[in-house]
Amino acid sequence: MDRHETWEDDALAGFERRPVGAATLVRASDAPASPVGVALHVHGYNDYFFQSHLARFFTDRGLLFHAVDLRRAGRSLREGDVPHLIDDIAELGEDLTAAADAIAGAHPGLPLVVHAHSTGGLAAAVWASDALHPALAGLALDSPYFARRGTRSQRIGLRAVPLLARARPHMVVHDAPSHYAAHLLTDAGGAWGFDVALKNPAGVPVRAAWLAAALAAQSRVARGLDIRVPVLLARAHSSGPDSPDNPLLGLQDTVVDVAAIARLAPRLGARVTEAVITGGVHDLSLSSPVPRAAYLRAVASWLEEVLA
Repeated sequence: MDRHETWEDDALAGFERRPVGAATLVRASDAPASPVGVALHVHGYNDYFFQSHLARFFTDRGLLFHAVDLRRAGRSLREGDVPHLIDDIAELGEDLTAAADAIAGAHPGLPLVVHAHSTGGLAAAVWASDALHPALAGLALDSPYFARRGTRSQRIGLRAVPLLARARPHMVVHDAPSHYAAHLLTDAGGAWGFDVALKNPAGVPVRAAWLAAALAAQSRVARGLDIRVPVLLARAHSSGPDSPDNPLLGLQDTVVDVAAIARLAPRLGARVTEAVITGGVHDLSLSSPVPRAAYLRAVASWLEEVLA
């Protein structure tokens, strides 16, 4: 058997992994006896898959669970890689296709539901619109990176990014700690344990090429997509500053502009269901217990309709 088809134990207990192209596919070792579908989780920037409770949520509902660590991120980081660096969002689409193809090959006929967060949600939305995978039955977007919070002057400054990306693609255009990530971490009093080398509270420098690719993808969303499967578009009820002085740091989205997500919802496709989670943080599945439960109820209700 080719090594690329051989699963090996993952560092996260109860999971296995194997490479798929430039990415890494992870799956839960425990599987429902008679699965009704497959869930594929896609992470965001400065992130990777570690949310074992999310896997249990899907397997409890009869779905096989997989996650993909995208190229140059998480388990897919290789020596010499610049973390998360891409020139075009289509590169992440290639990773999604590789993961979806591998899943469909192993589980032919089972519907695929993609659950994608932040930048992963941005990439998955464009991918679903451009190259609808035959197995894809639904797309759940958890706080997709459709627009970042920022001042008017910062938004004006973004106009120079495409030119800068062509001239100096590796130039660092933003470098700041992630107070949001630090707030989540158990070592800082939060509720979640994760590898800080792969989700770093110190942040990951944003390069010009990556930002230009994200901005181009956001422009695609703003012009309108054609996603032909049901979409769940979930967001927190408010946005706020990513600052340790923000008293609502653990109760609102401090990364993306949730008002922009709401505004762009009708432009994704014909079948979009919105979920607004009061008290939710950027990764809604990592919110405190009450908003997290509300988010998972919304996903469960949407799943029932998608898989009916």
